[in-house]
Amino acid sequence: MIENENTWTNAVKTNSQDEFHKKFDSALESLKSEFGKIYPLIINGKEVQAEKTFDVRSPSDTRIILAKFPLATKEQTLQAIQSAKRAFSEWSAIPYQNRAKIFREVAAQFSQEKFTLAAIVSLENGKNRLEAMGELDETIDFLRFYADQLEAHQGFVNATKNASPNEKTTSVLKPYGVWGIISPFNFPSAIAIGMSSGALITGNSVVLKPASDTPWSAFRFASAIYKKIPTGAINFVTGQGSIVGQTIVESKDVSGIAFTGSKEVGLAGFRTFTNQSPKPFISEMGGKNPVIVTESADLEKATDGVLRAAFGYGGQKCSACSRVYVQKQIAPKFLEKLVSKTQNLKIGLPWEKDTYLGPIINDSARKKFESAVELAKKDGKIVFGGEILHEGMYQNGYYVKPTIVANLPKDHKLIKEELFLPFLCVQEFEKFDDAIQQANDSEYGLTAGIFSQDKSEVDKFFSKIEAGVTYANRAQSATTGAMVQAQPFVGWKNSGISGKGAGGAYYLTQFLREQTQTICNE
Repeated sequence: MIENENTWTNAVKTNSQDEFHKKFDSALESLKSEFGKIYPLIINGKEVQAEKTFDVRSPSDTRIILAKFPLATKEQTLQAIQSAKRAFSEWSAIPYQNRAKIFREVAAQFSQEKFTLAAIVSLENGKNRLEAMGELDETIDFLRFYADQLEAHQGFVNATKNASPNEKTTSVLKPYGVWGIISPFNFPSAIAIGMSSGALITGNSVVLKPASDTPWSAFRFASAIYKKIPTGAINFVTGQGSIVGQTIVESKDVSGIAFTGSKEVGLAGFRTFTNQSPKPFISEMGGKNPVIVTESADLEKATDGVLRAAFGYGGQKCSACSRVYVQKQIAPKFLEKLVSKTQNLKIGLPWEKDTYLGPIINDSARKKFESAVELAKKDGKIVFGGEILHEGMYQNGYYVKPTIVANLPKDHKLIKEELFLPFLCVQEFEKFDDAIQQANDSEYGLTAGIFSQDKSEVDKFFSKIEAGVTYANRAQSATTGAMVQAQPFVGWKNSGISGKGAGGAYYLTQFLREQTQTICNE
């Protein structure tokens, strides 16, 4: 069992919050001297430039050019794949204990640099400082947990029952080869590094393509580890998904894909990648995550849990709560409390100490928000929010007000489709069975929550709900905040393909295939 990093929780326990904030502010200040720096690709153990670069701008203030990254070509992406292919034999032959040791070294380095790395996350994707630090903690936890898992299972080599007295048989899980890692903007450290670590630590080689909005965090990992492992075992390529991502997915030399992103892109990639032959495609593809609030619920806990799950990081989490089913008798009081708490959230520059909600990620997200608001006005009632913030400190970023909508038809588009925005639909129900049915009436099945003090309702929720990560009466967040090793993060239905959760006991086995070895002694 690893000890989770828990930086902010530990600061609160030791009454050292002021020291936490001083370290974060210092890290922010030191990063300013790096703004606008040109970063390379990493191919075959070398840092490589491209003819063209793209600007990485802060969504909080688009005047700030955080970095410039290469627009990799198809040829460079193919070179990265071939580099990984050549490195596979050497890397996979390294004893599993040595691989685990390398990842613990990187975890220790990240732990030492956590304030700088968290500040990078806040700058590049708009998380507030506590959420950004939470992501770095998760990153470090992944590195340590997967190293522990590899050692606990002795490299996944197990003696089996012998079929006859003169035979000795062993089951060995072996790596596949080259893995393409395609990661999203919302967890540029934890998801990019978690998926890469799962592939690498099990002996596969990797081509990592981060989201173009947020490549800086992933680069810090690639640059930290590539000199510790065989040349070409990890390659880092940035650029357009239509070029870099598509080349990875279409390559016959890529043995597996780990992807996190939208359902549309994930399913299209899965079909393309497995078109000619069966190959592993590990994916997490979003959610439309429900919370049920019954008449016996503690409304303080329920409104706290829903607010944090719906509006933490602007709803830009696959696990964010986007629809709530509230029992009719308590719906007015629930909404009143929720609105009261929501209107007190501070919106601003995410790296500032007291900010709760920063920007959404880009202009496409802002346009989607505008469309959702127009639909809500037309077909329902906006209870709170629905505004884009343009004035003063907000004029150079992508800021919107968290939005609560009621009175939509139960099959409305806003209740069915993932928005990835601070946008919450609140619906009423009369009978508990109806709430379960409506909660399950979705193509997604990632996270779900319930607030009820009736044990039979909670038991029925866990029995009937169709989601991979479920919570009851969780005020800290109704649907988000899964902890590595404690709460494996897994999606059902169109939220995932493999049915095995990141940060859980079964995750690493997805990067491996079984070989039975029998030795006959006559």
